[in-house]
Amino acid sequence: MSNSNYAGIPNEYASLEDASIALIPVPYDGTSTWQKGADKGPDAFLHASANMELYDIETDTEVYRHGIFLAPAVEENSSPENMVDAVHQITKSYIKKNKFVTLFGGEHSISIGSIRAFSDMYENLSVLQLDAHADLRKEYDGSTCNHACALYEASQKNNLIQVGIRSMDQIEVGINDDDKIFYAHEMVDDDYWQEKATEALTENVFITIDLDVFDPSICPSTGTPEPGGLLWYETLDFLKMVFEEKNVVGFDIVELCPNPADKSSDFLAAKLYYKLLSYKFKDAIITIEDEGETAFAKAELKKMKDSID
Repeated sequence: MSNSNYAGIPNEYASLEDASIALIPVPYDGTSTWQKGADKGPDAFLHASANMELYDIETDTEVYRHGIFLAPAVEENSSPENMVDAVHQITKSYIKKNKFVTLFGGEHSISIGSIRAFSDMYENLSVLQLDAHADLRKEYDGSTCNHACALYEASQKNNLIQVGIRSMDQIEVGINDDDKIFYAHEMVDDDYWQEKATEALTENVFITIDLDVFDPSICPSTGTPEPGGLLWYETLDFLKMVFEEKNVVGFDIVELCPNPADKSSDFLAAKLYYKLLSYKFKDAIITIEDEGETAFAKAELKKMKDSID
């Protein structure tokens, strides 16, 4: 992994002490079963981010000024279980530092660890999954920490809302409440799916985005692309609604499988990440540090303390 700052931002916005945001790369691809390459996703994402304009037109902001710390990559790959445990512990450590914690994978199994960390820190947590695949198998290929099992634990312990689903195995049917699954073929004819999905969430929300939720026409570089996916602006409209109406406590983005001949998916991932930060921080005021904490960090710490068991 590169040691340079996220998106090439100046050092004054990139230090752990001053940043409101932590970005944890997880270059892991240990359980994927078709196209390999998700372990190259974080580097491709970071390279694209370094070539991206940092002014967001829609929100009229430069969110990097809130500070984005690029954490050391989670390099654990001895086993899926050890990787999940490492992601869990490292993610939790940055939440405890009062950062808005984000992750970029890697395959979707990394989300088992990130969701565990946020579940430890926030009560009554909803997990919002944007994905082509249900990922609800209890076990696959001898492990419960397989990419095909990425959301099983969340379905049992959290309020799991699944959006964009258009591929699943028969054994996954009924594992999650059908009222909490928004199937892509039904969303096409439902003008109110965004409102329904948002209303189904509790106040505290962690978002996990598998890039194969997008239609392959705009994001082909994923491990398992599925036809019939979401498009750019409808996805942003939905995510903006969630950020406005709920307390998004963190997010991860996974399954970028870069293609050296086509950089468009890398750039989509970079723009998506920056858009989510822009939505989260668009109303936050940048202030001079007071006793080592930003105003945003203090506000988030209070929310976290109020919501912890």
